[in-house]
Amino acid sequence: MSETRRGGFGRLLTGAAWVALLLALWLRGHDIAEEPIATAPRPGDVVAQGRPPAHGLPPAHEPLPGAGPQGLIIKNMGLRAPIEGHGLDPLGGVEPPPYERPGSVAWYQDGPEPGASGSAVLVGHVDTKTGPAVFYELSTVKRGDQIAVARADGTIADFTVEDVSVVAKDHFDVDRVYGPEDTRRAELRLITCGGDYDRDQHEYSANVVVTAYLTGTERTPRPA
Repeated sequence: MSETRRGGFGRLLTGAAWVALLLALWLRGHDIAEEPIATAPRPGDVVAQGRPPAHGLPPAHEPLPGAGPQGLIIKNMGLRAPIEGHGLDPLGGVEPPPYERPGSVAWYQDGPEPGASGSAVLVGHVDTKTGPAVFYELSTVKRGDQIAVARADGTIADFTVEDVSVVAKDHFDVDRVYGPEDTRRAELRLITCGGDYDRDQHEYSANVVVTAYLTGTERTPRPA
């Protein structure tokens, strides 16, 4: 019921008070409902309604100096979530947060920081045994939507969604999914599970992959 069930990526939080305040001011919390999931995005499905034309996307912003991520904000999803640094599990997949923290997102800390050059990878559960998790609605993100990452240096890296796709796990190209579309840009990947859920194998058949790139930055206001 998440991307770690033998087919997605495989299987702490540090933060300052000002980051928590920022996230609280930007959004209300994301409520967790109960299972079951009605339908998951299937391979070949791409959220297209309301997408702006390709030429309508903003230009890329110059990559930022490296700084660890602390919070993820997707206003159109009503999502705000803490980000944890993780490495790889014994099978070589990105290790997501444990099921006890379904509202957290894992950043692959051996790769680029969000906002820095290259492709930063964030993964999260789509659901747990008790209900939806942090990326349950990730497939509803559209081209042109905004994603913000609060960083440890007091900056917010603003990203624009460029592509939303569902990739079958038997056609999952690690280099293509994780690698940057343009090495001159700062890019972001958000990844969770999609497709059909095999109750015998305890795994989903596909992954939802959101590709975004850096288009702006701002300073985090510190509380008095």
